[in-house]
Amino acid sequence: MSSPRTPFRVGIIGTGGIAHAHAEALQSLAPRVEIAGVVDLDRARADAFAERFDVDRVYPDAAELFANEQLDLVHICTPPQTHTPLAIQAMRAGVPSLVEKPTALSLGEIDELAAVQTETGVPVLTVFQHRFGAAARHLKALAEAGELGRPLVATCETLWFRPDEYFDVPWRGRWDVEGGGPTMGHGIHQFDLLFAIFGAWSEVSAFAARQLRPTDTEDVSMALVRFENDALATVVNSLVSPHETSRLRFDFEYASVEVQHLYGYTSEDWAFTPAVGHEHLATRWAERLDSGAISGHRDQISAIFDAIEAGAAPGVDLTEARRTLEFAAATYASAFRRSVVEAGELTGDDAFVRSMSGGIVPWAPVKEVLV
Repeated sequence: MSSPRTPFRVGIIGTGGIAHAHAEALQSLAPRVEIAGVVDLDRARADAFAERFDVDRVYPDAAELFANEQLDLVHICTPPQTHTPLAIQAMRAGVPSLVEKPTALSLGEIDELAAVQTETGVPVLTVFQHRFGAAARHLKALAEAGELGRPLVATCETLWFRPDEYFDVPWRGRWDVEGGGPTMGHGIHQFDLLFAIFGAWSEVSAFAARQLRPTDTEDVSMALVRFENDALATVVNSLVSPHETSRLRFDFEYASVEVQHLYGYTSEDWAFTPAVGHEHLATRWAERLDSGAISGHRDQISAIFDAIEAGAAPGVDLTEARRTLEFAAATYASAFRRSVVEAGELTGDDAFVRSMSGGIVPWAPVKEVLV
């Protein structure tokens, strides 16, 4: 009989708001995991975080964390412009990282991560927790088994509201620091789940606008999407919608499946409607693992540990994360260039590989110059 595995040891870099969701998820998985140490440039904030989550060691920077702790995983919970350098630092220290979305500020940065990952053999994972809820996993299994027939039509809506004051935080609403608006920082979770279920997208035609908010980035984007399997979808991302909702609807040949929630779903938030003649599928859907738990970081972190223990590759890896990030870049490129953008079109020195803005934001007071 094998002895139980010692707890996974993890570190957390950044102790702001989203780090609390990570720490709460990790605490809920105890004693399977322990938080070995945390990092933040703001020592007082780091100390308060460590006290709240019963962490013994606080470090001033990532280098000190990696030098003093043997870690199985590090959670990168810092503003987006730091994600790539910190993930590279983790790889060179031999520590896999779980990076908050977006993984990187641009396709160029994510390709840089991939090059270092190939060099070091150390993986970089991205937080796309909505893939890991019980109902989403069940839907994916049914779809991949062909039980629902061909994927045909989908709608993907992230209709949220953020007041002007939300953007008082210096790194929000800036292309150079956040990478983009709701397409990059908010709706990305929803359309990542769309792609996880419907498969690879092939082309996009989009609009983006700054309707109300005091930002450099868009506060609304809308896209029409074609998939490699010829399914079609609409994707809407907004920060100016007073009635907030997150909604995904998947229309397959034999059934419609819909989820409506805000920041996380339970199995009860999903609705299943079989097509005439396929009523038996309602029974198959009801066989899903019912859970009152809200889809969140806990589901993905637990799946990562399961994969590590099984010797399998954990998700969501850089290849899949890049496909999702490429869609964000293609949305901006289509909107700003007023053209259809195909998957794989943005390569090399294309301006939208180097920056999500492409240097041609229509409402920018002065045209950006990329160096």
